[in-house]
Amino acid sequence: MKEKLGQDMAPYRILGACNPPLAHQAVTAAADIGLLLPCNVIVCEEAPGRVVVGFLDPQIMVGLVGKPEVKAVADAAEQRLRRACESLGGSVTQPT
Repeated sequence: MKEKLGQDMAPYRILGACNPPLAHQAVTAAADIGLLLPCNVIVCEEAPGRVVVGFLDPQIMVGLVGKPEVKAVADAAEQRLRRACESLGGSVTQPT
């Protein structure tokens, strides 16, 4: 933001974290689901010394698309994201 807008802000990163096999399964089930894939993960400093890693719940895409084939993909993505969160020593919570 500093470079583009001249605005200072706390450290904030958006990471692309798509799993190609899962993305392919989802797109095969519903071509336009690429808009909904939970591929982005954010890492930001919420307060000095407090870093937050955030990601979208993959189950949201199931409800929006309404195709049962997508449920297995969402389940697999959710398991992977939860393991990643736990490996960082965190817990899964809803945003406030």
